[in-house]
Amino acid sequence: MPDKKKAVAIFKCVAAIVASALFIAGCNDKSADTPARSVPHEGQWGIYALDLSSQDVSLLYSTDDAISGINLGSSGTHILFSKMTQSGVEIDTTAEIYILDVNGGTPTRLTTNYYFDSYASFSPDESQIAFLSLRNGTLDLYVMDSSGANQQLLYNSGGHDADADWGIAGRIAFTRDYQIWSVNSDGDDALQVTDPVDAGLWGEANLPIGDYDPRISPNGNQITFERMVDVSYEHGGYDIYVISTNGEDETALTGNGDQGYAQGFANWSHSGDKLVYIISAIGDEGRYDLYIMNSDGSGNHSITPDYFPAAFLCHNAVFSPDDSQIYFIGQWWQQ
Repeated sequence: MPDKKKAVAIFKCVAAIVASALFIAGCNDKSADTPARSVPHEGQWGIYALDLSSQDVSLLYSTDDAISGINLGSSGTHILFSKMTQSGVEIDTTAEIYILDVNGGTPTRLTTNYYFDSYASFSPDESQIAFLSLRNGTLDLYVMDSSGANQQLLYNSGGHDADADWGIAGRIAFTRDYQIWSVNSDGDDALQVTDPVDAGLWGEANLPIGDYDPRISPNGNQITFERMVDVSYEHGGYDIYVISTNGEDETALTGNGDQGYAQGFANWSHSGDKLVYIISAIGDEGRYDLYIMNSDGSGNHSITPDYFPAAFLCHNAVFSPDDSQIYFIGQWWQQ
């Protein structure tokens, strides 16, 4: 499979989001045997549900357009995601936000503006949605009603903001200047949470050293994120961290980023004691596998079923409300 390609400059802060649509590093040989079960397959992209007990997987929605950034509301009934709108275009500068019932069916489009809209996240009561939009030269935080109405600017740092997540305490965590920040749901009281050494330093990787993809814990006390720790690898070396929401007690949960492990997009279980995440590459080898670990970093293991074929790549993943299932984005790689 071809190597990953660098996203356009204006999307540097969200290259981790767009990367799944723009480049693929290849994937591991997950099973050399003929699988006893098969993964449902329609379009090139899909939203899937994996039962953690039975290892059965079902297809909720399928499309040939690249999708990213799934988010599950507190009620567990609807999934937000972003979908590219220009099929066949190598670098798509437009994306729209959709909402899908967890039982599947036809999603409802919430934004129709032909800007780059992505990384949608429900408010705790699901009455509003925070999202990123490229409307005025930079990616900024916006908010809208859950119906898609009343779209308005929430926060603009003056540069590119990225990776929004709306926590239970009303704070929205996001990436700014390769650091993790948070802001109140009214756009005030911006707070810097992390300060990685050498943030913004570029190397061979698709992103510079820095912190990305924050997710606030269910109790609102911690934030998990991934940190680019080694830019000498083409796909980057990332470790997963946790930190308190006030910026204290930063702890690394993984320690192999300097060995070329590209791991990230971590999401909390609703119980708060586990994290599901993706390993997208190890060194030069593409992976795109699902992993789970305890919230203290112990018990780290793959949950990717053996029968998943090599051409099936797993992207962003979230837990179901009872933590018995994983909803995730799957992509069928077409050589």
